Amino acid sequence: MLTTEQLCGLSNSHVQQVAGERDGIRLQETVAQAYQAMREAAAQAGVSIAIASAFRDFQRQRAIWNRKFIGEAPLYNDHGDQLDHQQLTTGEKIDAILTWSALPGASRHHWGTDFDVYDPRPFACGKQQLQLVPSEYQPSGPCHAMHQWLRQHAREFGFFFPYARYQGGVAAEPWHLSHCALATEAHSALSQSTLQQCLQQHDIQGKDYVLERLADIKQRYVDTICRADIAPEDVWFG
Repeated sequence: MLTTEQLCGLSNSHVQQVAGERDGIRLQETVAQAYQAMREAAAQAGVSIAIASAFRDFQRQRAIWNRKFIGEAPLYNDHGDQLDHQQLTTGEKIDAILTWSALPGASRHHWGTDFDVYDPRPFACGKQQLQLVPSEYQPSGPCHAMHQWLRQHAREFGFFFPYARYQGGVAAEPWHLSHCALATEAHSALSQSTLQQCLQQHDIQGKDYVLERLADIKQRYVDTICRADIAPEDVWFG
C-alpha cells in the first residue's frame, strides 16, 4: 500500500530505474518486472516497445499544469484542436488542461504503476519527434504495429488501457498503460480528502477554483477510466 506522499507524487521511495530504458524511467519493482517480461515477449514477436514517460513527481506535474494555465503551453479540446487561451474562463482553462494533463497530486504517473509507451524504431534516426498524439498509434502511424500487439497481449502481463476511449473526462490515450492490480489499489486509496489536503499544502495555478470544484474534477478526470477487463477487440481510441 502506498503512503499518502507516494500517492500524491511527493515521494519517489516506491520506484526504481527500469532496466533497459533511458535514465530516469522509474516504476514500482513489480510493475517494472512485468513490463520487462512484456517487452521481451514483444521483441520475440518482432515488436519494439519503449517507455516515453513513467513515474512523474508532483513538482514535474505542477510545472506542466502551471505552464498550461498561464498560457506558456498550448491548450487543446478533446478533439486535439488548439484553443485560444485568452478567450477561456478559468473553468474552461482547467477543463482543457485536465483533458490532456492530470491534476498535480492526482496523476496516475505518481504511483509508479503507469507509463506511456511507443515504438522507438521510427524515431531512432531523429528525423521525426515523438508527440504522443493519437494519430501516431492509428493505422498510418509509426506506433500502430506496437499498439496492435499490445491490444492483444498487454492483459497477459497484467496491464490495461485506462483511457482506451474518451468518456467525457481525459482524452483517449493509446500510449498509456496501467498495471491493473497495483494501479487499482492506488486509485482506491486516493480519496478526495487526501487530494484536498495535498492541494491545500502545495500551490498550483487556479488552486482556489480547483478546490471549489474538487469533487466534480475527481469524479470526471480521476475516477472515470475504462474497465481493466475490456476485451481486446473493444480497445479503440476514437
